[in-house]
Amino acid sequence: MSSVVGPCYGRRGEQSLGQPALRPLQRREWTHLSVIMSPLKALRSQLGKLQRLAQPYFLPLDNGASSGQFLVLVVALIAVVVGFTLLLLTAAIAASSAWIPELQLRFVPGVREQVASIWSGPGGKVVMVLFGAGLACFWTLRAKLRQGRWLPWLLLGVITLLILVINGINVGISFVARNIENALVGYKAEDFWKIVAVYAFCLVLALPIRALQSYLIPKLGLMWREWLSERMLGRYMTNRAYYVLNPNDESVEEIDNPDQRISQDAASFTTTSLSITVEIISALLTFFSFIIVLWSINGTLALWLLAYSVGGTSLIIFASRKLVNLNYLQLKLEADFRYGLVHIRDNAESIAFYRGEQQEQKEGTRRLSGVIQNCNKLIVWEALIQVIQRSYDYFSRFLPWLVIAPIYFAKEVDFGVFGQASIAFSQVLFSVSYIVNNIDRLAAFSASISRLEGFQGKVEAISGEILAQTIAEQGQSPLGAESALGDESPDSILVSHVDLIPPRGSRRLIHDLSLEVAPSQRLLVVGPSGCGKTSFLRLVSGLWPAGVGRVHRPPVGELMFIPQKPYMLLGSLREQLCYPQSTERFSDDQLRHVLEEVRLPELVHRYPDLDIKQDWPRLLSLGEQQRLAFARLLLNSPRFVVLDEATSALDVSTEKYLYNLLSQREMAFVSVGHRPTLRDFHDTVLELDGQGGWRLIPAASYDFNPGA
Repeated sequence: MSSVVGPCYGRRGEQSLGQPALRPLQRREWTHLSVIMSPLKALRSQLGKLQRLAQPYFLPLDNGASSGQFLVLVVALIAVVVGFTLLLLTAAIAASSAWIPELQLRFVPGVREQVASIWSGPGGKVVMVLFGAGLACFWTLRAKLRQGRWLPWLLLGVITLLILVINGINVGISFVARNIENALVGYKAEDFWKIVAVYAFCLVLALPIRALQSYLIPKLGLMWREWLSERMLGRYMTNRAYYVLNPNDESVEEIDNPDQRISQDAASFTTTSLSITVEIISALLTFFSFIIVLWSINGTLALWLLAYSVGGTSLIIFASRKLVNLNYLQLKLEADFRYGLVHIRDNAESIAFYRGEQQEQKEGTRRLSGVIQNCNKLIVWEALIQVIQRSYDYFSRFLPWLVIAPIYFAKEVDFGVFGQASIAFSQVLFSVSYIVNNIDRLAAFSASISRLEGFQGKVEAISGEILAQTIAEQGQSPLGAESALGDESPDSILVSHVDLIPPRGSRRLIHDLSLEVAPSQRLLVVGPSGCGKTSFLRLVSGLWPAGVGRVHRPPVGELMFIPQKPYMLLGSLREQLCYPQSTERFSDDQLRHVLEEVRLPELVHRYPDLDIKQDWPRLLSLGEQQRLAFARLLLNSPRFVVLDEATSALDVSTEKYLYNLLSQREMAFVSVGHRPTLRDFHDTVLELDGQGGWRLIPAASYDFNPGA
């Protein structure tokens, strides 16, 4: 096939089927939430999403790690920490007995005996067996924990150890409180001051541990956030997922505001995940520790506590299911409102020229109204849950008194039991009622998990689809291409029997198109507005797939696209010119020379420092931006160029000069334009009629005004 022939006419395409109508948010977008699911199914679903987000940082999935292995490591970590705590406590007691025996007698009486009883009974042996098994698990999976994964597990272990120590101190403080009250009731001043000294020792011990814990948790969260954000950003920028996702098309895509999901949602997820994990571990340890204390005081009290906490938790969970959906929607609406404000800021000059303040304010008010309406619903539901929580909390303060009072009046326990029971009861109730006390926070966290996991899943799906498409295109044998297109150079742009249909659309813009753009050849694409000129350039550039047929493109780096409004990145003048290449590739003299070459000498004089950073889209006119884009093109020197009205803001003489620069470098290019003067720079014209039909004719014989 030849691209420069006499008039060649393609078959007219089918009639447009029309674009799909815009739709509101569908209920299917919320089916993953607990509003639709049963509570257990919703919980299982959210835990699965949480694991898919959290596990790769601690145990890479690309090494074949399963969810079961991850959970085994979590249990192994707890076993190792408990065993290490017992060994550490035993060593501390032995050291204090040898060096400072008065310390045990005065500040930690009875601890040595308790530890000795653990070692003499089955508990010590069980802990050591679990300790060894935990170490064996980590050793078995050591190959999968490479790539810097040991440090997160180490920090988690240290944090868990600190939680254990703090929990032990809290249990000790409950006994301290009991003895203080008994000393006060018995008017035993000497005993009182000894116990106060013990309490002071506990505080001195607890404060640095709390401080270290407060440092390690956000530190681990920051490390995790850095990894997660980089991972999501990498996948977002891979295989043009950022382009296909199209976050601005709210009528089609369910993934809104990817910028917020990569930055804000990722930060919130890592911070909240660690915080909640630490709190849950602490709650479990607190529960087991203080339930033993309560059972030692009175078994009935422990049973009453369990029944009360389980009933209250179930009530709160049932009442708060609506919060998950409302929080999810609130995050989306807030992000949409913020995006609208950013859009106004980025297009301030255009809005000012149009005097479009009223329309922009109307749109901003509409988005704000959605935020306010949903927030009002949140306030109502949160207030309702707060009432239930407060009632639950207030009554819990009286319950231990009601249970302890009869046995106290029967003189079965001392007065100090009231204080100890209240402390133990409140600690156990707090741990069991963790969901009750944090339901609004957990609801927001659940919404964040859904948004982040949904974004990650969508990006991975898009990347997979594009990769599969690329593999399919690359898998076409050279023989197959030759049989379809003739004996052509593989470095040409080859289009064979292509039907061009926009993604997510049904209208066929071009039907059965076949052509070739060989090296040093130039193709001009013309036609009425909406006929598919820019869409054809997207096809040639590889942004859109062909609905039917095949497209063969030059290798990456050999084809470059220049739009009507060039892309101006956030960076220096040097970075603008070198993009997308590294700045080290070109010298200062090369950069200054190319600016002179595209008739931008004033930039050289105005900004002698090429590393200066400015708001280039606002600073430069559209014509200057287009010339800078040509400078970028000349530096990159691709063999093929795609130009989408890239000289529309330039005068005819400058346009001619720039096209001659491309011709001198023997670049092949495909252009879209409306000026009749463009005909002089091209060999062939591709005319589209807007109904699917097309024709290829020599540029020299093409008439831009056939009716004139």
